[in-house]
Amino acid sequence: MISICRTRTLRTLRTALAAAETEAETARALAKRLQQEVEIVSDSAIRAETALEELRDAHARSIADGARAEGELTALRAQVLLDTEDRAVLRMLLRQARKAAGPQQVYVLLRRDVFHSVHASRSAAEEAAERDGADPGGWFTQGGAPSPAAEVAWRIQPVPLKGSS
Repeated sequence: MISICRTRTLRTLRTALAAAETEAETARALAKRLQQEVEIVSDSAIRAETALEELRDAHARSIADGARAEGELTALRAQVLLDTEDRAVLRMLLRQARKAAGPQQVYVLLRRDVFHSVHASRSAAEEAAERDGADPGGWFTQGGAPSPAAEVAWRIQPVPLKGSS
């Protein structure tokens, strides 16, 4: 069958066809760009989901590490308290041991090289001698060889106790 068409109609159809082909090409280009954008967005979504999973895992590890650190801190605080108590008890025991050890030496008071009395300190020996007539200003420290007994009326002799250094 043969159709007859006018030239003007044919030109209009060809113009419409060219316009439709241009629109189709524009639509294809737009579709291609949209497809690329969809791929980019999909890749970004996948990366974001992966990063979120990694962050959740890191958060869970952080919580576990924090709980472990808190437990260690509690144990260390208890240990510090025990150590402090131990140090206090040791100091107390050391004080008691020092008190129980007593003096390291005694001072023997001699009158003309004859035993008179024993004292815990040099000052106590001097006071005892002064009560028995010694000159309060006559005390001196002797260096070198001791003087003969006839020359010294009162003498204080330090005597180390057994076991002391």
